[in-house]
Amino acid sequence: MSETAPSPPTSGWTEKAQGIGERARRAARLVERAGPAPRTDALRAMARGLRAQTDALRADNEADLADARQAGLSKAMIDRLTLSPERIETMARVLEEVADLRDPVGEVLEGYVRPNGLRIERVRVPIGVVLTIYESRPNVTSDVASLCLKSGNAAVLRGGKESLRSNLAIHRVLAEALTATDLPADAVQMVDTPDRGLLAALLRQDETINLVVPRGGEALIRAVAEQATIPVIKHYKGVCHVYVDALADLDMAEAICFNAKVQRPGVCNAMETLLVHADVAARFLPRICRRLAEAGVELRGCERTRRHWPDAKPATDDDWPAEYLDLVLAVRVVDDLEAAIDHIEAYGSRHTDAIVTEDVRRVQRFVEGVDSSSVMVNTSTRFSDGGEYGLGAEVGISTDKLHARGPMGCRDLTSYKWIVTGNGQLRT
Repeated sequence: MSETAPSPPTSGWTEKAQGIGERARRAARLVERAGPAPRTDALRAMARGLRAQTDALRADNEADLADARQAGLSKAMIDRLTLSPERIETMARVLEEVADLRDPVGEVLEGYVRPNGLRIERVRVPIGVVLTIYESRPNVTSDVASLCLKSGNAAVLRGGKESLRSNLAIHRVLAEALTATDLPADAVQMVDTPDRGLLAALLRQDETINLVVPRGGEALIRAVAEQATIPVIKHYKGVCHVYVDALADLDMAEAICFNAKVQRPGVCNAMETLLVHADVAARFLPRICRRLAEAGVELRGCERTRRHWPDAKPATDDDWPAEYLDLVLAVRVVDDLEAAIDHIEAYGSRHTDAIVTEDVRRVQRFVEGVDSSSVMVNTSTRFSDGGEYGLGAEVGISTDKLHARGPMGCRDLTSYKWIVTGNGQLRT
């Protein structure tokens, strides 16, 4: 269920948004001052709470799932929404992994002494209050909360209406852990209404909220970027490509392509377009298309693709920039590496793109020529993920270049300040 543009706020929603922002700002200052030990203790308490409340969390999630099925949501969306015992355990482990990360607050990024004796230091500090807007996946609630808390920030979380019960249930566990460890419960706030008027009001709270990270449909993200008076880090759609080069190991290429598309098709780092060098198309396309089709993937191919796999539907111009988030794949035969790079430049979303080849020079050209936040070499696009990068989790995958790019971990939720120390120097 995709979000649409936020509605203009009414005075009532503006007042509520102000209250949320002010409480978050006060909490952020307390969380930063508390230091790393209480923040770490709270994260571990959150993990214990999720495990202890697994049955209750699943009950609320089942209610959301029942509504989702009745509303006719796709299988991919329902998969994103589902909280199995295994996924709840993964959420708890993520909290513990984030707790084990080195605390970023106070890290000296650089320090030097000027000729006049002034000591100049650039020191990492929290951003403050982070508003995150997301759809479907309730695990984002605990992931974002953990990263914000670890980096000394307060989080304002606004999930989709399809996961409201699940998100509120997870939030109750997080808030109880904060209170038990003497940190303010307002350090993690869950917006308890899906009304878009409140969202619009929150996007204008530039005096209390420091950053917005929207995760969802392209229409939502563009609307947030247009309406917000707060800086926005955009997580646009993931039109991810895998290019199989003429010098690829085709067994490796088959395994990578299958994993990139089928392992979890409803996420932003799944492959949406397969590009195959013309020299290996006759050998590679029949085998990969057969395997994908047997897994239920609908293939949409260019004319040259359909010569090797006639069962593919004809691809249209709308297929190349499409983010399907489902078992659908666009396939195109290209003449060479440069044609693959040109296609990605024209239709990609700067998210994640991969090359499969044994040629080092072609690897280097692909890495240099593809302007994406993550470029993969001989591996699946599915590894484009904060947890897989050792960040514990991610707030989102930024397709911007400022101030963060790619999977955003706790260090990406910090800024810095300059500390200048002297012994009486005066400027002349």
